Amino acid sequence: MYTIKEVSERTGLSIYTLRYYDKEGLLPLVKRTPSGIRKFSDNDIAWLGLICCLKNSGMSIENIKEFMNLCLKGEETAEIRKDMLLLHKQHILQQMNELEKSLDTVNYKINHYKEIGIFHIDGDKLDAV
Repeated sequence: MYTIKEVSERTGLSIYTLRYYDKEGLLPLVKRTPSGIRKFSDNDIAWLGLICCLKNSGMSIENIKEFMNLCLKGEETAEIRKDMLLLHKQHILQQMNELEKSLDTVNYKINHYKEIGIFHIDGDKLDAV
């Protein structure tokens, strides 16, 4: 079992964020001592990894909460969860496509500025002259 501070150090999430996720119902399996101190298990840390993956890829807290609640219901919700993840995958692929287009545009502009001599390269750093 881990304290909230230890989980914060292990995951890189702030204590505030961990408390927020718990308050929002994203960590329903976190145990508490009789005095109310949270005690996290390895399973809770694994759930946090999934929560961060979904959140960082654009899933809303509400949808993450729905997904986590479905997980708690067991095998009977597996198809619904799979469908949620397939839909989210499409969202991620769309984001990746948009980011690729943006990266192409930024690279084009950088190359343009290099050609006209407005920028020079200093190591990996781009500096205006």
